[in-house]
Amino acid sequence: MSETARWATVNTPDGPFTLIADDNDRILASGWVDDPDYLAALIHSRIQPETVRHAPLAELTGAVEAYYAGDHDIVTKIPVRQHSGDFLLHAWDVLRAVDAGEVVTYSEFAERAGNAPAIRAAASACARNAAALFVPCHRVIGKSGKLTGFRYGVDIKRSLLEREAA
Repeated sequence: MSETARWATVNTPDGPFTLIADDNDRILASGWVDDPDYLAALIHSRIQPETVRHAPLAELTGAVEAYYAGDHDIVTKIPVRQHSGDFLLHAWDVLRAVDAGEVVTYSEFAERAGNAPAIRAAASACARNAAALFVPCHRVIGKSGKLTGFRYGVDIKRSLLEREAA
């Protein structure tokens, strides 16, 4: 990992969206905040950069703008770099395969990740996901259909799901 990463913020209908990327334009962290330090703290210590500096990141912020303009699949085509154990790394890849407009329950997510009994581990994958939107954990809902557990709030989760369903 390079010692320096770059960050940029783009305004969205759901509020400011900041992303942090490495030198290869892989997303390290992202979310609906305007505080890159908050996001930098979410990056796993093994890949955490020493410094994070502001940069335009036009291609990456452009992908966020394209998502909000209706190209809901573009964000899952942007490379992401996270670090964890084998199950979480695989689970994050599985999340990226959940199509826009589709939702899965935590138990369905665990099953898709290859370990049906691991519902809590699937929930942990969502909770520990630093790359919101690019790893679309907002597409995972409770068994009852209830919108639960989203770092940036249920209102943003609902907005994203409604946008994707339209």
